[in-house]
Amino acid sequence: MMDISLTEWVGYLASFVLMTSFLMKNINTLRIVNSAGCILFIIYGFMLAASLPIIITNAFILGINILYLIRHYRSQ
Repeated sequence: MMDISLTEWVGYLASFVLMTSFLMKNINTLRIVNSAGCILFIIYGFMLAASLPIIITNAFILGINILYLIRHYRSQ
């Protein structure tokens, strides 16, 4: 049987969520789903004994997504 660790499962789930976000037509939905993928990648980075490149990159992308979502909802 496949011997996949929990860490790998989190990585695969993060990848799937992130790829799914790019199928969204609505930019706000894309940002929300993409943010979920970023959060999963941040968790994955910590599970890899704090892989800073993964954590920093996804924390930055998450911050940008949050910034644009806040701007969008405040303008309405």
